[in-house]
Amino acid sequence: MKTPPLKGKSAVRGVSDFASRLFRSWHTLKLPASQTQVIVAVSGGADSTALLLALDELVNAKKLSLTLTVAHLDHSLRKVSRADAVWVENLASELGHEFVKRRIDVKKRADRSADNLEQAARRVRYEFLKKTAKENHSRLVVTAHKLDDQAETILLRLLRGSAAEGLSGIEPVRLIDSKSSIQLARPLLSWARRSDAENYCRERKVKFRIDEMNEDEKYARVKVRKQLLPLMRSFNNRIVEALSRTATLLREDAGALSDEANKLLRLASPQTPQTLRKKGDNPERLNVVVLASAPAAVRRRALRQWISKGRGDLRRLEMVHLVAVDNLIEGNRGGRIAELPDGGKVVRKRGWLELEERLNGKKG
Repeated sequence: MKTPPLKGKSAVRGVSDFASRLFRSWHTLKLPASQTQVIVAVSGGADSTALLLALDELVNAKKLSLTLTVAHLDHSLRKVSRADAVWVENLASELGHEFVKRRIDVKKRADRSADNLEQAARRVRYEFLKKTAKENHSRLVVTAHKLDDQAETILLRLLRGSAAEGLSGIEPVRLIDSKSSIQLARPLLSWARRSDAENYCRERKVKFRIDEMNEDEKYARVKVRKQLLPLMRSFNNRIVEALSRTATLLREDAGALSDEANKLLRLASPQTPQTLRKKGDNPERLNVVVLASAPAAVRRRALRQWISKGRGDLRRLEMVHLVAVDNLIEGNRGGRIAELPDGGKVVRKRGWLELEERLNGKKG
C-alpha cells in the first residue's frame, strides 16, 4: 500500500513528496539540519537508495545543509556483491558525495562466533558504520529501515517471546552502541513503505539493485514477510501500521520501566547512597532482598540491564534466561545457578546475586 501524498502545509515546497516526508521526519527526530557530516548506509537496494536520493534532493534544494558520505559494506554473501559495491560507488560519484566501502566475509565471521548469519551480518555492519563515522568525524549515521522492517522485527520478537522492550521494535534514534556518542537514526522508519521507496527510485529514474536473499524463505525474516504478514493482512489491511503503533506505545512503557529499573539497581547494588562499599564487595552483585521487594516487571528489567553491563552486551540473551535468573530470588536457599548464553552464569550466594565468568574467561 502506497503512502498517500502530503498536502497543504504538510508538503515542503520545491521537493518531491518522498523527500518532503523525509524532511518532516528529520525534524521530528530532532536530527541536525546544518553543518553536519552524515554517514548514509547504502546497500544499493530500493530503501537505502531512496534514502540517499532524498537526502541529496533536500541538500540540493537547500532544505538541509549536510555533507553526505555514502558507506557500503560488502558482506561477501552473494556472487554479485562486488557489482553492488561498484554500482553504489558510481551512484555516489554521480551525486557528488564521498564514498567509503569495505568487504568482509560474514559467513566466516558467523562460523567463528556464536551468531547466526543474520546476527553476524548485523554486527559487522554496525562495526563498519561506527568506524566510518569515527574516521570521518561524524556524530550521525542514518540507515534506511522502514515501516515494513519494523513490523517484521516485532513479529520475529513476538514469536521468540520477547518482553515489552523487545516488542518496542527498532528505535528511530539511539546511540550506535553504549560506549559511543555517535547517533544512529532511521528517518524512514515511521512512515515509508517498501513501495514508497521503489516508486521514488523510479521517479528519479534510478534502477536499484535486487537482493535475491530477500526472497529466500529459509531466513525467518523473509518467511514472516512472505507468509505471516500476508495472512495477518487478511484480518487487518493496515497491519503494518498497527504493529508500528503498538511498538511506539510499548517503547513509551519500556522507557518508564527502565527509569524504575535504574533506581532499583542503585538500591540493590553494594554501594548505594545509604551505605559505603566494604572491602571485598563485588560490584557485579545485587541484593536479593531489595530485588524481591520490587514488581516483577521492574525487577526483570533491572536484571537485564545488570547483565548487559556485566557482560558488555546482551548477545543471545532471551526471556528464558531472565526468568531463570529471576527465579533465583525466590526463597531463602543459596547456591543456586542460572545459566546464561556463551557460558556465563548468575549464582545466588548468601543473599546476593553474582555474575560469574564465561567459559572463555571473559566476565559473564
